[in-house]
Amino acid sequence: MKAVKWILIIGGGLVVLLVAALVLIPMFIDVNKHKPRIETFVSEATGRPFAIGGDLQLSLFPWAGFSLSDLSLGNPDGFDETDMIRISGFEVRVKLLPLISKDIQVNRFVVKKPRIVLIKNKKGRGNWEGLGTSAPDKAPSQQTETGKTPEAGLPVKSLTVGELAVTDGMFLWRDDAAGTRNEIQDLQLVIRDVSLDRPVPLSFSARVDNKPVSAEGSVGPFSGDAGKGILPIDLVIKALGQLQLGLKGQVENLAANPRFNLAVDVPEFSPRKLLAALGQSLPIQTADPNVLTRVAFKAQIKGTPEQVAIQNGTLILDDSTMTLTANAKEFSRPELWFKTEIDAIDADRYLPPGDESGPEGKSPKQTAAAGKKTKTDYTPLRRLLLDGEMKIGKLKAAKARMEKVRLTVKAKGGLIQVSPAMAMYQGDVDGRAIINVVTDTPKTDMRLSMKEVQINPLMKDVLNKDVLEGATEARLELSMRGDDPETINKTLGGEGLLLFKDGAIKGIDLASMARNVKSAFGLETQGGTRPRTDFAELNIPFSIQQGVVKTASAKLLSPFVRVKAAGTANLVSEVLDMRVEPKIVGSIKGQGDTQDRSGITVPVLVSGTFDNPKFAPDLAGMLTGGSGASVEEVVKGAAGGSQDAVKSAEEQVKGVLKGLPFGN
Repeated sequence: MKAVKWILIIGGGLVVLLVAALVLIPMFIDVNKHKPRIETFVSEATGRPFAIGGDLQLSLFPWAGFSLSDLSLGNPDGFDETDMIRISGFEVRVKLLPLISKDIQVNRFVVKKPRIVLIKNKKGRGNWEGLGTSAPDKAPSQQTETGKTPEAGLPVKSLTVGELAVTDGMFLWRDDAAGTRNEIQDLQLVIRDVSLDRPVPLSFSARVDNKPVSAEGSVGPFSGDAGKGILPIDLVIKALGQLQLGLKGQVENLAANPRFNLAVDVPEFSPRKLLAALGQSLPIQTADPNVLTRVAFKAQIKGTPEQVAIQNGTLILDDSTMTLTANAKEFSRPELWFKTEIDAIDADRYLPPGDESGPEGKSPKQTAAAGKKTKTDYTPLRRLLLDGEMKIGKLKAAKARMEKVRLTVKAKGGLIQVSPAMAMYQGDVDGRAIINVVTDTPKTDMRLSMKEVQINPLMKDVLNKDVLEGATEARLELSMRGDDPETINKTLGGEGLLLFKDGAIKGIDLASMARNVKSAFGLETQGGTRPRTDFAELNIPFSIQQGVVKTASAKLLSPFVRVKAAGTANLVSEVLDMRVEPKIVGSIKGQGDTQDRSGITVPVLVSGTFDNPKFAPDLAGMLTGGSGASVEEVVKGAAGGSQDAVKSAEEQVKGVLKGLPFGN
């Protein structure tokens, strides 16, 4: 018993002596005399002037801690700011004994008025360059002396912090070469009652370029080993008084292979108002100035730094609602899969305003020719692996209205396949396009099929023209090279068929043209009704070579006229060269009628341009029948060689010609 008593007395005495030493040492030791050594050590380590303006304060009991004031780390020569970092005050207090068992207990960790200035001068040199010394190269193997690889994770068993705070912080970024300046002011970060086994409340606020930003919520508690376990997150981030972002979920295995599973919620906001709060406008001009005023987003986002998945995504864009599911990985060589559905969208509202004249009154072709062509880098598309599907209930694009749109997109090794299908104007359209960007000059092959599409409302919407009616069937197979309109038009090739049934050509009466030259070509006063040519079928087979569309056997079947057409339409020069041959049909029965008709059956020449087509009677072709003989030879043959008869026929033809606009 005496031994135990003496052990307790001696142990108690040692404890008293230790406590007394911890209390008295800071009182009798002048730590401030070590300031010059500390300043010299930091200056040599950083290569920058370092100073401690205030006194050092040291405490060892009940908390081991120290505090500093008026710290400054200077800038290298050549920068107008004196200090790179300045801190008004710094204080830390921690218990010593628990550190032995990796139990960190911090009473206070406070940084007051930190000011950090990063500058890139006009020569492109940053004031942070050359700071400190380079770390020694690591050995190829991160093994310990025992030959074992150290375990991932934080070297902490438990952590408690009474108060962690950064107050009145300031961060300045200045790029003198670019002439830009960004500043964070009034930075406040307060975290209290930090523990690994309970949620930690967090409060952050700042002004970014004089615009408010804040974050409120909680983080934790940790479950499992620190650095390996699961860390719950529940935060609400607000910016500029316009944008709010909610994050709720968890991250895990932070120290080794981090993973996250977060519910993201962005309530409705206006991108236009958000940019206005930043003092900026939209980077693009839209045809409708009222779009991009309403955006909201919700989704579950899971993944790792190498892979991200979006589930149950919902995006509201103005009057449209989109659902989205997507996966993305291998970001250096992107592999993307997505599936999305949109209820309805008017894409034309988001495109730039149409301007046919172009800048300074130039045509689009002149404007494009005047601009310098830049080479497109297709390397990202060659790396892309893509598999996606989009469905749209109602779509308006290029003024055309579509429904039940389904678009699939696949890409691999520089081959991109796009397959659209839709219903439009009482008919159906489907197709496929394969874009090959393996080389620097893209090659495109496309196929299009159209059934029972009403052409009149389509042309009214897209071209604002009322020239054709009928149910349309079409089959097109085209190929082209290049990525600019001029090259595409020059290399365009392929073949196809356009078939219009039970319709009409508006603005031209082919039957009247065939019967009466003067009235048909505007040489006599027309009545009040607009001329038109009704038809049972308009069949236009065609081929395209180097941008020239050619048809040799287009035909129109009408109750009172049959028409054949042949010629070319040059997509490069936009010039028309067509010959239309009408033939009168005596009755609705068709071509079997033999009754004589008055007037002259005249072929029609179509010339001019796409924007300004011209129609003229082919009188020479009418007389020669396309044989290649001269008009005089034909007239002589018809008159039996009589000079008087020939002269009489010539006078009749001259009379007709004089009545035409070009007759004189």
